[in-house]
Amino acid sequence: MPAFGPPRFRAAVGLLFLPYTGMVIAFTAIGSVLAHDLRWDRVAAIGLIHFLALGIGAHALDALGSRGTRPWGAAFTPRQLWLLAASSVLAAYGIGAWYMLQDAPLLWWIAIAEGFFLLAYNLEWFGGRFHTDGWFALSWGGLPVLAGYVLQTNTLSIAALLVATAMALLSLVEIKASRPYKALRRAAADEPLGDAQRAHMQQLEAILKSLSAGVMLLALGLLAWRWFGGS
Repeated sequence: MPAFGPPRFRAAVGLLFLPYTGMVIAFTAIGSVLAHDLRWDRVAAIGLIHFLALGIGAHALDALGSRGTRPWGAAFTPRQLWLLAASSVLAAYGIGAWYMLQDAPLLWWIAIAEGFFLLAYNLEWFGGRFHTDGWFALSWGGLPVLAGYVLQTNTLSIAALLVATAMALLSLVEIKASRPYKALRRAAADEPLGDAQRAHMQQLEAILKSLSAGVMLLALGLLAWRWFGGS
């Protein structure tokens, strides 16, 4: 959350969880560049789809479905969050459907899976059975890589599956560090942390920042390589 601007603006930016949203968009780009014939409009489209569906939609649903502390308090009403979620997810699926109806029908299967996890994970359906680190890693680490690749090629490959698995494992590291970090941040808001707790929180923060920046720089590097003639 930014340290400047009115509270509602800060909450709106914070709701996007930009470092992790950036990671997921990077995952789609990494999947895209695995394609031999890269179409740049589709790189942009799959990134925009995931910004809308995850950056706005999933995080709005997470604020609605959270059983614990709601991260944005009363900054948004439930009606506003539902409106944000519905409009952004519908826009994302509208963009995706245009491509899927053209020549990427295999993407429907990924879109259905991501849609399921979008609801089941964030709204904690089925008693929260899908609100776990493993499903998080699959849905927001592995599937975006496959989405980027499939939108380009309408196929799957061993290389794409291996890279998707690698990015899922990085997402697993992210969520394993994020949960205790957020718990310490909440505790620090109530009372001062001890030296050991503060040091642990700083370590977790460094892990999260490094992981997010590293994944995004990897994606940018691969995109630059393809843009300037890599094959």
